[in-house]
Amino acid sequence: MKKLLILSTALAGFTAAAAQAESVTVLSWGGAYEKSQVEAYNKPFAESTGIDVNMEAADNPATPIKAQVEAGNVSVDVADVEKSDAIRLCDEGLLEPLDPDADLAAAPDGTPASEDFIDGSFTDCGVANIVWSTVMAYNTSKVDGSPTTIADFFDTAKYPGKRGLRKSAKGTLEFALMGAGVPAADVYKELGTPEGVDKAFAELDKIKGDVVWWDAGAQPPQLLADGEVVMSTAYNGRIFNAEVAEGQPFKIVWDGQLMDFDFFVIPKGAPHMDAAKAYLKFATETAQLANQAKWISYGPARKSSAPMVGMYQDGKTEMGPHMPTAPENMGNALVNDSEFWADHDTELSERFNAWLAG
Repeated sequence: MKKLLILSTALAGFTAAAAQAESVTVLSWGGAYEKSQVEAYNKPFAESTGIDVNMEAADNPATPIKAQVEAGNVSVDVADVEKSDAIRLCDEGLLEPLDPDADLAAAPDGTPASEDFIDGSFTDCGVANIVWSTVMAYNTSKVDGSPTTIADFFDTAKYPGKRGLRKSAKGTLEFALMGAGVPAADVYKELGTPEGVDKAFAELDKIKGDVVWWDAGAQPPQLLADGEVVMSTAYNGRIFNAEVAEGQPFKIVWDGQLMDFDFFVIPKGAPHMDAAKAYLKFATETAQLANQAKWISYGPARKSSAPMVGMYQDGKTEMGPHMPTAPENMGNALVNDSEFWADHDTELSERFNAWLAG
């Protein structure tokens, strides 16, 4: 007799073919982020369906996905990729198309998925699960006063000391323009003009001699802790972990945060297509996205998830205020424009590298 399956309401459309699948393979990024997905998505999905979830990790899941699909040898059913890669892989015909209202669950109050996710959460082939940010952070034991704006990052007279910046045009130029007083809403319009680019580099010129450049996400918290810099741009989850889990005297300044998304996609030729669609639908439900925030300080991509965000796993830290999507953190937030960088990355990176060398 076939094993009876207990289906959640999110899996009402789950087909018999998917129900018979023994497992589904999800490719993600490893580390604490992967752990948050295992706890919030994989374990309850397996409990609800009887389908095991195999978790695999890659430095950038987009790379093996592209190779597998082009070789016609796909072993991954669902992948977690950056938004820019979700756009690129979809444009190259390597991903399954996605219809938000047909393929995703509505909010608990019946709001269609297409209206319940925050702006920027969809591509033709993918849906966002988390919102993360690059933010400005400082070591409270090394700074005299309390910086409150991104402009303070570029004011070494008011707040002396070294600054940490990612060694990349992408992200750095946006911060520079906001530091120069350009509102977040106008950054990409400005950055698309020669005058705007000149303005960004002029702002960077002000602190060039005080910058310590970083490449990997683990570096900024270490630079801050060691006192090599007094302020740095950093990934908000890294600063949260250092502050809350490790007790470092760090503080995030949310003004000018640069928000980005991670997306779930299904590769063309996924071996368990029905199970993959069921997993994607389940994992992006309101409750699951809210539950992930118990494990990491990345915001759920659904509006209806925000009120459900509760405590960190320590049972003492309220996670809501640490989310990039918390209303009080969104006053001057900028969403990374993947399309802009698809068009301008080469030229701006060339100028940035030349500026670094000059």
